[in-house]
Formats: sequence, C-alpha cells, structure tokens
Amino acid sequence: MKQLLPISLNVNGDSYDIAIPPWRTLLEVLRENLGLTGTKKSCLEGQCGACTVLLDGKPVNSCLLLAVEAQGKEITTIEGLARDGVLHPLQKAFVEHGAIQCGFCSPGMALAAKALLDRNPNPSEDEVRHAIVGHLCRCTGYFQIIEAIRDAAAEMARKDVQA
Repeated sequence: MKQLLPISLNVNGDSYDIAIPPWRTLLEVLRENLGLTGTKKSCLEGQCGACTVLLDGKPVNSCLLLAVEAQGKEITTIEGLARDGVLHPLQKAFVEHGAIQCGFCSPGMALAAKALLDRNPNPSEDEVRHAIVGHLCRCTGYFQIIEAIRDAAAEMARKDVQA
C-alpha cells in the first residue's frame, strides 16, 4: 500500500488539496495530478530548465523539488501568465519573435524572463543572457529569445505593465 500525504498547493492563484506519495516531485504533481502540462518533463536532473516554474517569484527546477516542499508558497506555471485569455507580454513577444519554435523550452524560458523582469524591468542584454543560463534550446540559437525578452520589457515599460 502506498503512503499518501495530504498537501495543499497554491498554483497560479488557485488552491489545490491533494494526497500524494511524499516522494513525488512538483513537476510530477503539476503535470499528472493537476493537468498543468506547460511545465515540461525533460532531463530530470535540473540541467535543461524545461521544468522551470516560479516559487514565490523565483525560478526553480520543479524536477528537483519535492511537492511537499512547495506548500505555503506561491507557484506560477506558464499557464498562470495569461490573464482572462490575454497573453502576457512575454508570451506575446515569444510568439512574435519566433522564440517558441518547437515550444519545449519556451515555458521555462518565459518564466525565467518573468522573474528577471519582476526584479529588473529594464535589463541589459547581458542580464537577459545571465537570466536564461541553464535553459537549453536546440531550435532558436537564443537570439530570438533574447530579443523577445528585451522587446517585452520595452513594451511593458511603454504600457506601464507589471511583469
């Protein structure tokens, strides 16, 4: 018999009470229990960034974090960026710049970028590059991603939108 542990998670502003084995990762719970498949399962070693989510506004590899450790924290997934069916400026810029191509790394990249823009709304190119270190992309060559993040920052500044 599997031992199940009741936990409460706050994901994208919604509360979830679930019972899980205590060894389940946040990645597994998001995808398999909550159906939030925007968080990608890839290396399972914290090397690629595909599973990145925001935990209290900071990017974390959800494949390395036990779900029980995320209790009492605000979890944001890529699904939580859009509001009322309107894409977040970062999501829109990723589409416009072709920074999503296959789309596998995009959710983690966008969330890392959001964390950057939350603390620095006008980052330099070097700061953008540093923010996405640890996020592997095999499609874009990173140029489109960097341009998308910088353009989203400029658009948000023009419209006075908070990241």
